[in-house]
Amino acid sequence: MMIRLILILGSVLALAGCQSGNNQPKVEPLIARFFLEAGPRETAATLQLPVSKVKINVNPKPVLVEYDFADVGVAKVDLGWCLLFRLTPAATRDFYRLTVGAQGRRLVLTLNGTPVGARRLDQVVGDGGLLLFIEVQDSDLPELANRIRLTSAGLAAHAR
Repeated sequence: MMIRLILILGSVLALAGCQSGNNQPKVEPLIARFFLEAGPRETAATLQLPVSKVKINVNPKPVLVEYDFADVGVAKVDLGWCLLFRLTPAATRDFYRLTVGAQGRRLVLTLNGTPVGARRLDQVVGDGGLLLFIEVQDSDLPELANRIRLTSAGLAAHAR
């Protein structure tokens, strides 16, 4: 009888140990990439924004990828709510050089390969901050920013 009680108690403790662990909800990855509008003689892929239906010919190679984001948040500016991408120091330097010669072209943001927003480069971006209005509901912006931030941070940590 005592042996049976010890076996049952041991089994209960073993099963309880299996239940402990990380109970954090799993966040679906959201990979953000920026593509630069192609010039007249450059090879291009056409992307279409979901709401405005604007079509933009872009270079097939992204200029900013998920490893280039140090942080992503939501910002309120005069025109409304938008995403604020903070670039890593290396990406800030590279993006600064790119924006010097790309004035007037547009950047297109894709999330998991789907175009969601565009911004015309009207000034040199040297501070590492990039504001972008995207074609989704304002109420969805915090969740999107969080998913992009967690995805980029996870990939960066995994790369180290």
